Amino acid sequence: MPRHHVVLVPGLFGFAKLGGFDYFTHVEEALASRFMARGETCEFVLVSSPPTGSIVYRTEVLMDAIERSCGEGTGTIHLVGHSTGGLDVRLLASPSAWPDLPTWFDRVQSVTTIATPHYGTPLAYFLTTMAGTRLLETLSLLTYLTLRAGGPPLTVLTPLIAALGRIDRALGLEVRVLERTTDLLLRFIEDEGQSEVREWFNGIRSDQGAIIQLTPESMDIFNAGVEDNPNLRYGCVVTRMPPPAPVRLIRGLRSPIQALSAALFSTLYVGAGRTSRIYPPPNPSPEARQSVEQALGLELDNTLNDGLVPTASMIWGDVLWAGTADHLDILGHYAGDEDSGHTDWMVSGAGFRDPDFEEAMDAISDHQLAGHAAPPEPI
Repeated sequence: MPRHHVVLVPGLFGFAKLGGFDYFTHVEEALASRFMARGETCEFVLVSSPPTGSIVYRTEVLMDAIERSCGEGTGTIHLVGHSTGGLDVRLLASPSAWPDLPTWFDRVQSVTTIATPHYGTPLAYFLTTMAGTRLLETLSLLTYLTLRAGGPPLTVLTPLIAALGRIDRALGLEVRVLERTTDLLLRFIEDEGQSEVREWFNGIRSDQGAIIQLTPESMDIFNAGVEDNPNLRYGCVVTRMPPPAPVRLIRGLRSPIQALSAALFSTLYVGAGRTSRIYPPPNPSPEARQSVEQALGLELDNTLNDGLVPTASMIWGDVLWAGTADHLDILGHYAGDEDSGHTDWMVSGAGFRDPDFEEAMDAISDHQLAGHAAPPEPI
């Protein structure tokens, strides 16, 4: 029996495994090697959360997954949530949220949130519109195809590439272009016989409760009702991106797919940086602010974000790691060497590379294994 169970929870439009691709594959490999180096055995629990379902529904799915996978036994449980998944694990760990606590509840030892919108994201306002919903759908399919197969055929993206000139800083992109591109992407996936991808995508279209709940106003209510468990260690991973290049420069990229990716990222970045004047993220503790600003090398303000989530919104508990990375870089989905197995989900210009990823995984494993034996010194 493993001594530790590491529960991995994806964020919006994320998945555990889909069409043969493991969303957390790089995180699993990195953490497993670190547990092994300390002489600790671990098992990973991948949670197939509804891609855009409500936080309560996602948390119920998370609870069922733990019950099935490691509800029996004595191994400790570590919760790791990326993006919206971080809200799921916080809700699960809150003792007041459940009238009857499961028998395994006291085996949970740590909560790690990665690029999580604890205080919401302004981008949620845009994603609740028709154009925003369609952009989310298109981005979801592009993310899967890019990470799974290195990207869709250029011909599939022709309509969206042709519309690059109509992307502007007001988040303007014609809905019909997004719809046409999405339909083409789905046909391409169907030709590969990936029926589970269509089912996952239909889940995005049928239930988008979490998008509404990620507005700063809704998260204000969430934080008022969800308490931290005093028996657990809470830690967060904080990311930010430098401002993307203007669209006029993006169009000059040599690869049309790179230009498309960079333009979409630029659109999302602008939306995520529009801080709510009424519900901005609160000031972090002096210790947390100092830790983040020292790691980033700049002053923390509410315009900083990783393309989807404001940086200040990610701070909850101890700051384990902070650095320059986009929203999926931190999971190992960044541009790596040809033989590394790392694939960049979007051209963001973060420059996140292997040493950054290794450092972040060191910090997470140290947080999870606090109190356990340190790795032996090299001879």
